[in-house]
Amino acid sequence: MIPHPSFAEDPWSLVETDLDLDVLAQSESVFTLSNGHIGVRGNLDEGEPQGLPGTYMNAVYETRPLPYAESGYGYPEAGETIINVVNGKIVRLLVDDEPFDVRYGKLVTHRRRLDFRTGLLQRDAEWQSPAGRTVRVSSTRLVSFAERAVMAIAYEVEPVDGPTSVVVQSELVANEPVPAEIGDPRAGAALDSVLQPEHNGHEALRAGLLHSTRASGLRVAAAMDHIIEGPDAIQTRIQSEPDLARLSIAAELRPGQRLRMIKLVAYGWSSVRSIPALRDQVQGALSAARLRGWDRLVGDQRAYLDDFWDRADVEIEGDAEIQQAVRFGLFQVLQAAARAERRAVPAKGLTGTGYDGPT
Repeated sequence: MIPHPSFAEDPWSLVETDLDLDVLAQSESVFTLSNGHIGVRGNLDEGEPQGLPGTYMNAVYETRPLPYAESGYGYPEAGETIINVVNGKIVRLLVDDEPFDVRYGKLVTHRRRLDFRTGLLQRDAEWQSPAGRTVRVSSTRLVSFAERAVMAIAYEVEPVDGPTSVVVQSELVANEPVPAEIGDPRAGAALDSVLQPEHNGHEALRAGLLHSTRASGLRVAAAMDHIIEGPDAIQTRIQSEPDLARLSIAAELRPGQRLRMIKLVAYGWSSVRSIPALRDQVQGALSAARLRGWDRLVGDQRAYLDDFWDRADVEIEGDAEIQQAVRFGLFQVLQAAARAERRAVPAKGLTGTGYDGPT
């Protein structure tokens, strides 16, 4: 594990007690959630600031030419690079028209916890906007082991010091700018705008995007649906375009009231299936996730991990830090391979683009 003064010792979890923007990229890697089929880096919910945005699917790649100063017999002409697919984890928040951004205003508290027994990444923050309005924000994220196509987020916001107007924006975003990684020979190639749009649509609280890779010819689909709880007077608006789908939720909250949103996201890909078939596949996965609901998804995740730890746990006596490291390592092995299902396990799992991913 990376040296990090804000990580507390805990035998069953990785707890970050303070947000350090200088090691944000490293924290995103260790807080990645994956099931071997889908991997989502531990980026902050609002998307910014970020070290490296990343949402990956096992075996979804783009081909790229490999130039040489001099060609030679047997030199490969092309390489394969894992790509950042549609980002479904973005949830933005506006507090009285001011964006929740940890770089501005005052971040009163910030805590993240990756629980090895539940498979959940929990985040709790209290933030005071530049205008002086304070809110509490909490989110819980999971990538399901039981439903391999599904990621889900529970997001809550509550005002602290008076009536507050809030807007929550839940998004699907394709072709995010990816910063080039320089100076590390293990870094994967940075490829821009590799997804070409083929279909987008929205209805009620559900929206979807479908793209294909430009060179490798793979189709990738993502869809999202939502369950909203809060005061009666809530307004929603949903929209979609080729590289963006967004649900906006607006509410007036008083202290003691909460706006809670459950976001369900489903992913699918294929090298042979048609646009309608792949679109219907992710819509079906989304419907199944909505039927199960948040509580059952969380319960199924815990049951899966209970079985895993019953069979795989290694107990270390007398050193809590080593015990934490061993269980973190076991959890990462599980995340890299659990639902890979006969596909290659990348060198870095689905935590980033290092080594170009599964090549």
